[in-house]
Amino acid sequence: MKKSAAILFAFIISQFHAQQGAYYQQSAKYKMDIDVNAEKFTYQGNQTLEYTNNSPDELHVVYFHLYWNAFKPNSMMDQRVAGQGKNGDSRLQKDGVSRLASIPKDQEGAQNIHWIKQNGKTLKFEIQETIMKVYLAEPIKPNSTTTFTMDWDAVIPQQIRRSGRNNKEGVDMTMTQWYPKIAEYDYDGWATFDYIGREFHAPFSDFDVTIKINKDYVIGAGGILENPAEVKGYDTNAKIKADKNKATWKWTAKNMLDFAWSADRDYVVKSFDVPQGPKVFLVYQNNEKTKVWEEAQPYITKYFQLMNSHFGKYIYPTYAFIQGGDGGMEYGMCTMILGEAKDIKGLMGLMAHEGAHSWYQQMLATNESMRPWMDEGFTSYAENYVMYQLFPEDLPNPFAHSLDAYRNFIKKGIEEPAVWLGDHHDNGTAYTYASYVKGELYLVQLGYIMGEQNLVETLKQYYDQWSMKHPSDRDFLHIAQKVSGMDLKWFQNYWINTTKTIDYGIKDVKYEAKSTTITLVNNGQVPMPIDFSIITTDKKIVNYQIPMNMTHTWKEKDIYGDFKTMAYWPWTQKEYSITVPYTKSQLSAVGIDFSQRMADINLQDNFVEVK
Repeated sequence: MKKSAAILFAFIISQFHAQQGAYYQQSAKYKMDIDVNAEKFTYQGNQTLEYTNNSPDELHVVYFHLYWNAFKPNSMMDQRVAGQGKNGDSRLQKDGVSRLASIPKDQEGAQNIHWIKQNGKTLKFEIQETIMKVYLAEPIKPNSTTTFTMDWDAVIPQQIRRSGRNNKEGVDMTMTQWYPKIAEYDYDGWATFDYIGREFHAPFSDFDVTIKINKDYVIGAGGILENPAEVKGYDTNAKIKADKNKATWKWTAKNMLDFAWSADRDYVVKSFDVPQGPKVFLVYQNNEKTKVWEEAQPYITKYFQLMNSHFGKYIYPTYAFIQGGDGGMEYGMCTMILGEAKDIKGLMGLMAHEGAHSWYQQMLATNESMRPWMDEGFTSYAENYVMYQLFPEDLPNPFAHSLDAYRNFIKKGIEEPAVWLGDHHDNGTAYTYASYVKGELYLVQLGYIMGEQNLVETLKQYYDQWSMKHPSDRDFLHIAQKVSGMDLKWFQNYWINTTKTIDYGIKDVKYEAKSTTITLVNNGQVPMPIDFSIITTDKKIVNYQIPMNMTHTWKEKDIYGDFKTMAYWPWTQKEYSITVPYTKSQLSAVGIDFSQRMADINLQDNFVEVK
């Protein structure tokens, strides 16, 4: 073999082995000691981090996230908000101007790293705004563990987005993304996206956190409180232990992406057990604006039971709903949400969405900075599925509102592809629809294409195979194709990578002596299999499945009915005719997609009433 050929062969073999390499994920163990100065909204932090490199790569640098460094004038977040103007996130703006630009100097977020060591050796590091690059004293070899120690102090920022002091409901401290957090490393390399205000990613980690704070404070957190009898709020017989007027809180958590907490002097804590878990904590300011929280227990109980049965078992022992956010934001074993709600349905809608992130952000921990549609979209799907059970509506399916919202949004002409990175959408509304709505409708369309029973099985297998790991869209699609027997790559490409739309219609109905021929037309750019149905004058519904050739197979049944299978409709073909053995006098109506799941942007030509 010639040398050039040998080199090429070796390269091909190396690429093959790289693609076939065994799955791995990194892990970390944090031990933190935090001393809070509540009057000045600052804290001192000391951290020991055991980091295990389970990858096949030797690591010469590591990266940490310093999220709070974003909360100051002229930060990258401030620049991005200013550049987007009124097209950006309204929560980050006031009258179209970035709220970060006016943060007072003494309320700017800061995480000041004093030193970091590796196995006792002081390390060189550089701060790149919200990213800290650390040069190692010794490489971390594959399948080995190293220990980092770190000392820092922090300024709790003015509450702008998610984290900070004195939010608009008067909560003193919302402590989220608050500590130097090691970045995730996987097959795609280090996940070191700058924090611009959107999503997060991290390795699964264990936490042992000790917090010293004024004894009058109550803390809500995602984790296990190890000393409830020594602090305020969790034990009616507690004897608060205070040293120099400070109580010590001890929290632990295992196999989570992060540890978040919130502190306020007016918090009350209520708890109850969901049968088969988890134990739920409600941590909030008990006043007139939050009185709806008193009604939540039975709904939350049923919520977790529905989620556990349909989407997979919630594996953690506790979950806390904490009044502490600027809307809602999910974290490990807890969420930070606003306390005020008009009614129980509004409160539960927020709780249902943020709680469902425990499945599609925590337990199934996709890189949400790269694929926000898998996190927000799958979570929105679960939210609407469960809310439909908790608060039944007269709708054709649980996702009808999302489908209608998508159709109305398309008319604005500002859609951006769901494949875009979370922080890189130019329009805030376009980000919402790309990530939340199109991500949700991705699952709705799959249910329509391959049948709801296959979608249910796909979601179950997805959880069984990938919970407590970091799956990608390729992993999910692999399961969907295996369960359904269909080729679905074409659909994912159209729906996620483009802004092309679905638009089928009935072009013509021709009545014959013994039959009726209906001509359908594809006016859109996304091909789909078609559920076509007729209603007879004696109220009988007959369903026909028109497969689309790229799936190479078809569904024969669905929860919406059984189907008679017709010939393929090639995706290149504009029109398709179907002849049914019914005369005009025998027909009441003919139509496309009686279940109303297909995201057809124009429903006006999908139904013909026979008169």
